[in-house]
Order: sequence, then C-alpha cells, then structure tokens
Amino acid sequence: MTDARFETEGEAPRLVLSGAGPRPDSVTLVGPRARTTARITGRGKTWRAVIPLVAARWGGPALPVPTGTYELAIEGIDPDDPAPIAWTQLGVLRACLDGRTVRIGPPVHPAYDSGEGQDALERRYATRPGGLENAVFFESFYGRNASCNPLAIDRELARRAPGVTRYWSVVDMSVPVPEGAIPVVDGSPDWWRARGASRLLVVNDWLRRRFSRRTGQIVVQTWHGTPLKRLALHRPGFDPRRMLAVARESRRWDVLLAQNPYAARILGKAYAFLTRPIWVEGYPRNDILTVGDDGRTRVDLGIGPDERVVLYAPTWRDDREEIVDFLDPSALARELDAVVLVRGHSRTIQPGRDAEGPRVLDVTGFPDTSRLLLAADMLVTDYSSVMFDFSVTGKPMFFLTPDVEHYRGELRGFYFDLAAHAPGAVVSSHAELVEAITAHDPAVYAERYDAWRARFNARDDGHAAERVVARILDQGFVDID
Repeated sequence: MTDARFETEGEAPRLVLSGAGPRPDSVTLVGPRARTTARITGRGKTWRAVIPLVAARWGGPALPVPTGTYELAIEGIDPDDPAPIAWTQLGVLRACLDGRTVRIGPPVHPAYDSGEGQDALERRYATRPGGLENAVFFESFYGRNASCNPLAIDRELARRAPGVTRYWSVVDMSVPVPEGAIPVVDGSPDWWRARGASRLLVVNDWLRRRFSRRTGQIVVQTWHGTPLKRLALHRPGFDPRRMLAVARESRRWDVLLAQNPYAARILGKAYAFLTRPIWVEGYPRNDILTVGDDGRTRVDLGIGPDERVVLYAPTWRDDREEIVDFLDPSALARELDAVVLVRGHSRTIQPGRDAEGPRVLDVTGFPDTSRLLLAADMLVTDYSSVMFDFSVTGKPMFFLTPDVEHYRGELRGFYFDLAAHAPGAVVSSHAELVEAITAHDPAVYAERYDAWRARFNARDDGHAAERVVARILDQGFVDID
C-alpha cells in the first residue's frame, strides 16, 4: 500500500509518496508543459519518493509547476494506487491527488473559485473607498505569460520611475514576472485589489471580469501585433453581440498603441477607437531585436552558437484549441540539420502539450517571444503577426499556409493578400517548405523585404519603449517620485 501527502518545505511545495517493500526505479510527474522527477530513498523494507512541485526552465528560476493535469509515472514496482486526497492549499498552488492523477490549480481559495465568489470580490473592490495607488497593473495575454509590449514597458518604467509599484497579472505562480514586480494571481483577492487600485493599466488584450474603471484610472492598450487577419468588427459575419462587446471593450481604453500607421488605421476602425489617441511609436517588444542579447537566449535554450535554428510559430485557429499539425518538427530538424523551435500561440499554452523529438524544443511557454526571434536564423509562420516583428531582424521568413482558403473564406479573412506581398516564399506543404528553405536566395525577395520593412517597421528603431514611457510620464499617468 502506498501512502501520499502534500507538504511544503520552506516555500517549495512537494508531493511525498511512501510505501513498503522494494523502492521504485523512478517516480516522475508528467504534465503537458512540465515534468518533475522524485528523489527516492529507502533500502528494501520501505521507500520514500519526494516529488518537487516546482520546475525551472530555460535558465529561469524554480517556480511552481503550471496549472494542469499530471500523471504519476512509477517505474519498477506495481504499487496500489495512492488514496485520493482532497484539494490542498499549499500557498503557491492548490493540488489534488486521485489515484495516479495529480491536478494542479492556481492558489485561489475555494471560497473565491466560483461565480459567486468572483462576484463578491468584484463588488468589494469596485466600490472600495480611498484613492488610487501610484502603481501599474500589467497583463499580457490574460496572464498566461509576462511578455510582449507590457514587458518592455515594464522594464523601461522600472528604469525611469523605480518608485512606481508594478503588479503583474498571472494565471498561476508558474509565470515568471520581471524583477521587482509583484505577481497577482488572476481571480484572487490580491488581483482584484491591484487592478482596482492601480492608477495605470497596461494590457495587450481585452480586459476581463467586467472591468469597471474607477475615477482617475487610465488604460493603455498596447495590443499584440500588426494585423493581417481580420479583427473585431471586421471579422466575417454580422454578429450583434460581438459588435456590442467590441464597442463596450474599446470604451474602456484611453490610449491605443500601434506598431505603424497601417496598424493604427486598421485597429482604430476594427475597434471603433476613432476619437481617442493612438500612439504610433513602434512596438516596445521589438526594441531588443535591434540591440541583441549577446547570445544569452541560445545559452538558456542549450543551443550552440553555430547551430542552425528554425523557429516555427503559427497563429491559433478559431476552430481548434491546439497548435496546427501542418509540419513535422522532427522531420524538419532532420531534413535541414537544424534545431527546430516550436512556438505555439499563447491561446494554445494551456490546452496543448509540448512537442517532442530529436533536436526539437517546444518553446510555447518561453517567457519572451522577442528573444526567440533573436535566437532563430529563420522563421516559419502562417498568418501570425510575428511576421511583422521578425522582419525587424532582416532574416529569412517562410510562410506555410495549406489552409489559406479555409482561413480566408470561413475563419477570419485578411486585410491584404499575403502571397502578393510576402517577403519570403509562400508554400502549402512540408515538402515545399523544405525545398524553399534549401533553395533560398535572399536576392529573390530583397525588393519585397525592403518595401515590407519600410511599411511596417519604420518606427521599430530600438527606442519604442523609451518613447511610450516618456509619454506615460509626461502625461502624468503615474508619478515619478
């Protein structure tokens, strides 16, 4: 019979299994985005396996494992299943063991983890008395990571105004936040308080949970990419509920950030954001693409400086939860003699699982896409806005678009014809992609590439974050002192 319990050692949570008889060869907790291996002790009569519920990836700190369902892989013995244990609050996460299945959840108390509990928190913090805090509430992709334009603005704001408190919305404590920032778990009392008390909110997607602006609060919407695919009011099909939701959402924003004049025009119309300021300052997240990182990202990923690196970064699809399967990463790595980085969209982080294979690294959970763009020698994408960022580097791009007619006619539609303007080969199969990469001649697409960069990257000069933060401070959205 195997016993099981959750414990904390200092701040680190762990699952402890123990039993009688010979000890197992290995005990591993395996999840879709992380795995952790037990330390096993015991000699013959009894054994003990301590499984840390923390993991470190890509040279980052050890943090609680991501929210999700994990399986216990116990090798070498066939013990009875551990007895079920109810949800246990461990400070940095909540955990439940049921047989060989472990469910990890964010550290939100069960009293608040319901519609009624969230309604109560909303009422408490929407109506709280008192003034606003000289603080910024940052949220990127609904808290799935701390990245994108909000991250770059955070870094510059920390440099220019170190006295400003910086809160980061996170889905759970597996999300690393910038140095000096305070993580607040989505839906927790601290999250509601921080969002309701901060003078400035910097977000890159829709505000959620019935956001009600308090007097004096400012919202800067950075958005998360120059659009190729149709957005918001421009999406196919007339849907009055969507139109109402779009109008309600855009009224919450005070400022909209755009990478270029083209994006400003599209975003302004798509979100009916026509009478308030749109800052066309380039994208802060792209500043690093002009200054580099001295190879640090490759070191963190365990990639040699002379290895060929292909980044595969497709967008998400409205009709599926996980990353598209139009490409075999292992075969691509073999055929090109390269390391293939697989970067799924932020919407595929939780429903999906890591791609695996020789010389394949799934970097969907990597905290900063811009660093991956630096590490890659070339990009393979489809309709993702990452194309408008990667072009800052001037490195080769390839477009794998086997579902282009379905995407154009049924899912989203496009603002322009990608095939007519793409600064790289547009292909429809894995085999065509390999052929295009093998035969690539930069001169063939040089004129298109130059025109593309002139249209979309004119303000991506390495100083976008400086300009945006200067405007934030000049307009008094937060105080420097």
